[in-house]
Amino acid sequence: MSTFLTNSNIIAQRFGPILGRILFAALFIPAGVHKIIGFSGIASYMASEGLPMVDVLLVLTIIIELGGGLMLLLGWHARLAALTIALFLIPVTVIFHAYWNIEDAQQMMTQQSMFMKNLAIIGGLLCITGLGSGKFSLKAAKFS
Repeated sequence: MSTFLTNSNIIAQRFGPILGRILFAALFIPAGVHKIIGFSGIASYMASEGLPMVDVLLVLTIIIELGGGLMLLLGWHARLAALTIALFLIPVTVIFHAYWNIEDAQQMMTQQSMFMKNLAIIGGLLCITGLGSGKFSLKAAKFS
């Protein structure tokens, strides 16, 4: 049993970081592309939430999601990308998933789930910030 656990730890340490970065990239890269494709609709939605300078904020959002997602995928400055995305998600989560302001029980539960999901994503990003990109990355290949 201890050999199995030792081997599992070795596999997790070797492949866990790249798999985690791929999964984060699978979330953020398509989100950035979706915002490019639906720019005007998303800008309207952001304006309806009371945000100022929505065009500027949306361009910054695209840069953070698409650029940061690619950086995570490649393991190029992954710590910086993860920290940037985590910090970006804090106001996004509070503004767009403020479940405590919703009276409809079903919508409140949905937004609370989204809020908690974002907290978990922030937690994972902070792990990358602290631990780095792992073995299979541009940083490990000494290109950065």
